[in-house]
Amino acid sequence: MLGVFNSSIVSPPDELVAAGCRTPSPKTTAATLMGRFADTHASAVSVNVGDQVQLAYTHQNESLLKPRTFAVKEDIFCLFEGALDNLGSLRQQYGLAKSANEAILLIEAYKALRDRAPYPPNHVVAHLSGNFAFIVFDKSTSTLFVASDQYGKVPLYWGITADGYIAFANDAELLKGACGKSLASFPQGCFFSTAVGGLRCYRNPKNKITAVPAKEEEIWGATFKVEGPSVVAATE
Repeated sequence: MLGVFNSSIVSPPDELVAAGCRTPSPKTTAATLMGRFADTHASAVSVNVGDQVQLAYTHQNESLLKPRTFAVKEDIFCLFEGALDNLGSLRQQYGLAKSANEAILLIEAYKALRDRAPYPPNHVVAHLSGNFAFIVFDKSTSTLFVASDQYGKVPLYWGITADGYIAFANDAELLKGACGKSLASFPQGCFFSTAVGGLRCYRNPKNKITAVPAKEEEIWGATFKVEGPSVVAATE
């Protein structure tokens, strides 16, 4: 899966910007990146959300245990890869039909967070049990919500394209050729929300997240790490 977002939607992390400036390397534009994705995946589906956001996914080389799903409802778009062990109970919690997949569930969970805000955003992700990575974009509020499971079972990466777009993808090789050194593995057990102003650890939301600059020979620009002792946030 692939999502690219203009800087008017989300500001690039300073650490990735610095990494790209520290060690210049070839980059491509967001449009070229999306074109490359379509060219290398014959079954790719792409969606333009206005002029600032593009989403794409494919079922090519998909794992049976970690399927990719896409859904859109009320101008909320969701790309999801993985599987939730507690999907059944979450369907009941959000009043969804038994046929609702993970992408539909995430849209409903996001809507509850946006419209009723019964608990902090970290609780939405902490209630998800399983292996997953997802991208949720709300066109009506220009809000981006991205997360990865706490064990990083579904890979997720982010980087900055030549024209300043932030790109999220499950394929490091795809972004490596487009983002140069402005590339990092998205930290496991974390979420990124433009509504709360950046990157957070959903199990330990008060712990600071820092980026350690990578060595020159590494493909990454930085490695994001959660600091401090592990104090799991209450999810009940």
